[in-house]
Amino acid sequence: MLAWKQRCCKGCIKCVDTNNIPFIPYDKGRKTLMEYLTPLSFLIISFIYSSVGLGGGSSYTAIMAITGVSYHIIPSVSLTLNLLVTFFGMVNFWRFGYVRYSLVIPFIITSVPLAYFAGSIKLNESIFEFILLLSLIAIATRIYILNDLVLSIQLTKIQKWSLIIFIGSSLGFVAGAIGIGGGIYLIPLIIMLGLGTEKEAAAAGSIFVWSNSLAGLAPRYQFLRFEYDVLLPSILSVLIGGSLGSYFGATKYDPQTIQKVMGIVIILAILFLMRKIF
Repeated sequence: MLAWKQRCCKGCIKCVDTNNIPFIPYDKGRKTLMEYLTPLSFLIISFIYSSVGLGGGSSYTAIMAITGVSYHIIPSVSLTLNLLVTFFGMVNFWRFGYVRYSLVIPFIITSVPLAYFAGSIKLNESIFEFILLLSLIAIATRIYILNDLVLSIQLTKIQKWSLIIFIGSSLGFVAGAIGIGGGIYLIPLIIMLGLGTEKEAAAAGSIFVWSNSLAGLAPRYQFLRFEYDVLLPSILSVLIGGSLGSYFGATKYDPQTIQKVMGIVIILAILFLMRKIF
């Protein structure tokens, strides 16, 4: 089992006192198979998700939940990896001319404050798991049920801004609270509402996820610290996967097929959380 748990003092790995600093203990002499497989899975996820403008936070979060990583740590690790992966996406989509600032800036303005606010809140484990479960169910529904839905509606300026405020604030809060950047929701919504093309939506998604990941991390790094012998392999993995995936993704691959394949991880996490909660 991947032993990333909170401890309140040197030598203690069982304490769950939320008033103390979360810590990732790491025994350099004993590595489990899961500790080798996790960075490898993150490399694959970052390659796949970055190819469609996403950071992969939903799958990082799902894998860490399944493998028993402390809920104190999950959002910060996911947001850190999101930040790195989507950086490559932003650069490559910008190079290919797919970035429309008029499309993404309104969503950033409405989401970033909520991401920062949620990142400063200390949720208890049951609330964290419940929010995560609902978020993953929404993602699975979007991938497998609403994936091909396109809405042909004309919105007034007031309706458009009302929708942007609702979507931006909701996704920002989720990003800061549980570490899911929100691009997996935003990209299809942009396409469904006819606000942009698939590539423009992917470019907007990468910028959106990067901005919210940074906002969600800012308050967390004031009270979190990590064993970098544990975190660095994951960072190295997503740097490699994210740079390669975003380069190829700006020119190739079908986003719908990719997300349906990765949705399997989401479904496994949903089953795990339902079993744990209920």
